[in-house]
Amino acid sequence: MSIVRKRSAAHKSYIPSNARDNQYILAEFAITDALISKFSPQHTSKQVTNFYELYNNLAQLLFEYCETYEIENCQFIANDKLARVRYNQEMHQWQTNQQILFYYSPENHQLKKSFFDANKRAKKICLLFLTTGSDIRINAAQFHAKVAQLVKNYAKNIDIDSGDIRLRDHQHITYDLFAKQKPHNLDGSLTSQAHKLRPISRRYASQHVTLPEHHSAMTYAIVNLPISNRLLNMVEVDPNSCDPYNPLYTYITDTFTQAAKHFNLNNGALIANGLVPIVRYSIHEIISRVGELQMLGYNPEQNPCGLVSKWDANELVDNVKLVFVATDKNQAEHGFGRFLNQIEQALRLMATELEMEPKKEELIIRFHQHVAYNF
Repeated sequence: MSIVRKRSAAHKSYIPSNARDNQYILAEFAITDALISKFSPQHTSKQVTNFYELYNNLAQLLFEYCETYEIENCQFIANDKLARVRYNQEMHQWQTNQQILFYYSPENHQLKKSFFDANKRAKKICLLFLTTGSDIRINAAQFHAKVAQLVKNYAKNIDIDSGDIRLRDHQHITYDLFAKQKPHNLDGSLTSQAHKLRPISRRYASQHVTLPEHHSAMTYAIVNLPISNRLLNMVEVDPNSCDPYNPLYTYITDTFTQAAKHFNLNNGALIANGLVPIVRYSIHEIISRVGELQMLGYNPEQNPCGLVSKWDANELVDNVKLVFVATDKNQAEHGFGRFLNQIEQALRLMATELEMEPKKEELIIRFHQHVAYNF
C-alpha cells in the first residue's frame, strides 16, 4: 500500500453496515403581535387568550406546503419544548416538561401532526421536518434544499422576514461499537462501510447545495455506557452512605479521562446526573443545568475546553453519557473520520478497563453533525 493510500485510510472510519442514519431539520421563528393579528384578526394581540386559531391556521398552511413539496413527515410545534428525534421500529411521541421526543423509522413511518396548548402563547414556533427513505445520508443535501425552499415560501406567505428564521440541520449515525462481536454475527456477515465524515457544508457543496457563508457547525459524539450489575460490583457501594455512588462515578470518570487523554481527546464531558446532555454552539463555553437538561456550549474554533464530569452521587443512572466534542483541529483535510477513530480507540480502552463483555453488552455511539444559520 502506498503512503498516500495509508494516509487516506487513516482518515476513514469503518462503521458497521447495520448503523442507522438519521436527519431532521428544525425551522424556528418567534411569535409576534403582528403574526397573532394576522391569524386572529377579530382580536388584538393583547386580547387573545386562546391561540387555537393562530396555531391551527399556521399548521394547516404548513401541511399544505408539505403536500406541494412532497415532504411526508412534518410536525408543527408551539409549546416551547425541545424537539429530539430517535429511531424506533414503532412510531410514537413522548413529552416531558421540557422535551418532546419523536420515535420513528424513516423507512416505514409518515406523520403530520400539531403540538400546542391553545391557552398559552408560546415564545416561538418550531417546524420539524423528518427525513424518509433508506439512503438518508446520500439524499441529505437535496432534503435540506427542499426544506429550505419550503420554509422561505412559507415565511413569505405568513408575512415574516425569512431572515428571522433559524434553520438547524441535524444528522447522526448510530451504531454499537461491539456490533461485530455479537453472537448473531458469528458467520461474519456484518460488513463495514468506510466514511470520511466530511463536514456537512462540504458534502452539500459536492451536490451543488450551498449553505450561507455565515453558519455555525458542530461535530460531536454521545456514547451510552450502561451501568450493569457487573460494573456495580467492581466498586464498593455503601447504601448507607450520604453519597453511595461516588466510588462508582469516580472510577468511571478516572477511566474515561485517562482513555480520552491517551488518544488526544481533550474536549468533552461525562454526565451521570440523570440529565439529558444537549450540545450547542456557543461563543463562550457554557456548562449549566436547565431543568432536566444538561446544557454544554462549545466553540469549535477555540482550543479544547477540557474534560468535565457532572454526576449525582445519590442517584444510580441507567446509562452514563460520554460526550466527545470536535474542535477545528479535529477536522482533517478529509473530514472527521480520524476523530471518530480516536473516539472508538478510547472507548475500547475503557471497555477493557471496565471489563465489559462485547458479546453481551452494547456501547452505543451516536455521531452527530449539525449546521445552523439564519436565511
